[in-house]
Amino acid sequence: MADQNGQIENQNNNQQRQEEMNRGFEQVNDQQGNDQENGRSNGRSNGTSNRGFAAMSPEKQKQIASEGGRAAHRQGVAHEWNSDEARRAGRKGGQIVSRNREHMSEIGRRGGQSSGGRRNRNQQENGEVSE
Repeated sequence: MADQNGQIENQNNNQQRQEEMNRGFEQVNDQQGNDQENGRSNGRSNGTSNRGFAAMSPEKQKQIASEGGRAAHRQGVAHEWNSDEARRAGRKGGQIVSRNREHMSEIGRRGGQSSGGRRNRNQQENGEVSE
């Protein structure tokens, strides 16, 4: 009996998830219909296909992606970062960025200009003479 109750509960959960996904797709389809009614369409203006996620405006992509993220959290299948995972990811990203010596030298140059400009302003405000 307990097995049967568990199966029924799983079926109900799956149906709820499917309904949430369908509601999300209905919202997207409604919005696309409104865009076409208002004269905004994704026609072939620059030789690219007018289908798919990449053909959508950045705002539309962001809206759909955020809805997917919220649905994943509601369903309990979203990835939750812990501090160790975040630390490893940050270190890996930093190592990759630091390989670009030109980029790193530009960052350093901007930092030096910023602190040098701040030092000069502070000296002028305090009446000191800069050399």
